[in-house]
Amino acid sequence: MAKLQITLVRSLIGRPETQRTTVKTLGLRKLNSTVVHNDNPAIRGMINKVSHLVSVTEIEG
Repeated sequence: MAKLQITLVRSLIGRPETQRTTVKTLGLRKLNSTVVHNDNPAIRGMINKVSHLVSVTEIEG
């Protein structure tokens, strides 16, 4: 099963509350913080919602 490495690359200052909540739910706290999640439709949906704030790379694992 593939995994996704998600990194917060843009600031949350001035962003709507829904986007802030989505980033927090993904487990990202500070700028340039990185988390690894399993690739599933729920995670993909959250990434799609904040795609302009995060960088995503697919890793094998």
